[in-house]
Amino acid sequence: MMNRSTQFLSLSGLAGVMAGIYALIGAWFAARILDQHRGYYVTLESTTFKAIVAIAIIVLVLSIITALILSGFKAKKRNENLWNSSSKRLIANFLIPLGTGGIFTLILLRHEVYGLIAPVTLIFYGLACVNASKYTLRDVRYLGITVVILGLICTEFSGNGLLFWALGFGVSHIIYGAIMYVKYERNS
Repeated sequence: MMNRSTQFLSLSGLAGVMAGIYALIGAWFAARILDQHRGYYVTLESTTFKAIVAIAIIVLVLSIITALILSGFKAKKRNENLWNSSSKRLIANFLIPLGTGGIFTLILLRHEVYGLIAPVTLIFYGLACVNASKYTLRDVRYLGITVVILGLICTEFSGNGLLFWALGFGVSHIIYGAIMYVKYERNS
């Protein structure tokens, strides 16, 4: 009973799977756009950059909406409120490293340090998952560690950011979401 009051257990594994699918679709569209501009620099002012940012925002919004809907259904099945003290702690602990990483990413963009954008976003997102995992399912911690490792590897292989984004935000979410679904939701 104590565990139920301190942890948000209504996080949907299927939401993770869907977020991964959205990320892979977004990466595919971004790759198509970048293929059209091979040999050219993509600047912050270019329509190419703006299109990729738009894709990222669409993926993010779809992922958040899906997580809210599917986690809401799961919470309702468990006779719990989606928005409770546990979910508030989860969100707060998730947003601190994520917000810090977002600000750091904007500073990197301002200083034209583009090669670190992909690794930094992966690393800070992974750290956000690790930090928030204290307030939800333990599997979120392993997702976070996996994404941090991918971010570190991405740092070594500069120029492959889109591939590592697809692995971190796409494939990792699909795998961990499926594991969480099988472990916690399939039989309920």
